[in-house]
Amino acid sequence: MKQSGRILLKVLGCLLAVFVILCVGAVAAFITAFMGGQKFYAPLVLAVTGILVLFVIARTFLPGRVRAVNYVLLGCIAACGAAVAVYEINQAYHNSFAVVSDQDVDLEQYRPFQNNGEVAVLAEPSSLTLLEDLPKMDGATALYPLYSAFAQAVYPRKEYDLYDSEVMANTTPGAYKNLMDGRADVIFAAAPSSLQMAQAKRQGLELKLTPIGREAFVFFVHADNPVQGLSTQQIQAIYAGEITDWSEVGGRSGKIRAFQRPEGSGSQTMLQKLMEGKELMAPPQKDVVSGMGGIIAQTADYRNYPNALGYSFLFFATEMAQNGQIRLLEIDGVKPDKTTIRSGEYPLAAEFYAVTAGSDNPNVSRLIEWILSPQGQALVEKTGYTPISPASDIDMENEDR
Repeated sequence: MKQSGRILLKVLGCLLAVFVILCVGAVAAFITAFMGGQKFYAPLVLAVTGILVLFVIARTFLPGRVRAVNYVLLGCIAACGAAVAVYEINQAYHNSFAVVSDQDVDLEQYRPFQNNGEVAVLAEPSSLTLLEDLPKMDGATALYPLYSAFAQAVYPRKEYDLYDSEVMANTTPGAYKNLMDGRADVIFAAAPSSLQMAQAKRQGLELKLTPIGREAFVFFVHADNPVQGLSTQQIQAIYAGEITDWSEVGGRSGKIRAFQRPEGSGSQTMLQKLMEGKELMAPPQKDVVSGMGGIIAQTADYRNYPNALGYSFLFFATEMAQNGQIRLLEIDGVKPDKTTIRSGEYPLAAEFYAVTAGSDNPNVSRLIEWILSPQGQALVEKTGYTPISPASDIDMENEDR
């Protein structure tokens, strides 16, 4: 009777210990997953929980093999430690490569009226001054320094919040959404994607695109990549998944990591147009923590691996990102710069626009007319873009004034 009582107590004690371990493990796994460790640390926590449960059961029902059970436990702990070390070393390796992302650019330095020299200024007072009914501007990250310069020249001096004011910077997808929802009067961006055009049509809106400047759509690689340039056809084949190794385009053997940009961004729309109907392969993905700790997959930002290929616009890649570890590629044998953009030699030069959707603000048309004037085009040039009007024409008109 005493023996059976001891066995019962032993079983109950084992069950209680297992229950506590499972509860603690479940909570720890949930917290780990909530903090973004769903792919490695949450499964590791569950594995450790299972190991501890088996250890308690073995210690309870195999009392004669305590030493062997302890050795197994120590071996499992060592294996888990080694897995953590390998994982963290691998993460440190990947994180050692620079990221080129518009999320990493400090736009505060480009806000109007900061007096820090980052925003282009006119040599003389603006011919247009607006004090009320200020058109609400929004646009692409890469164009924010430009329309910030427009605001500094034309708008009254005050604080302009980056995300909720008359001069906002909510990225291209956000800007198009704000324009169509009436939260912006004019946005500055590349041409809309087919999805954005379809959304405007569903809302009964007509998007009016006024060209205000030109910019180069550029591709870049790690500075140590021996490939100096690609043809348009090679780019199409790479992003269609037909060319997968750098050795196929004159480089060292190694898989091409062809990064993409999020859907609706200006550079992604440019890539889609460049593909000329070819189907884009799936982009590299990254897992990010969303609301309530869920994990969602998003298009991964460009990371400057030795075998990476990325793209953006010239001004962003050279002035705003300022990453000395990337090198721009020639396209069809032509380097991307202001000279080749202006001359039309660079094959991937494109216009960017002031886009409207029927705002009733009377100053929108006045602002766009001024942007197309010699003063507005001078700010396009001074910011680092190529104006619609030739520079010589702008200079001559300024002299006539």
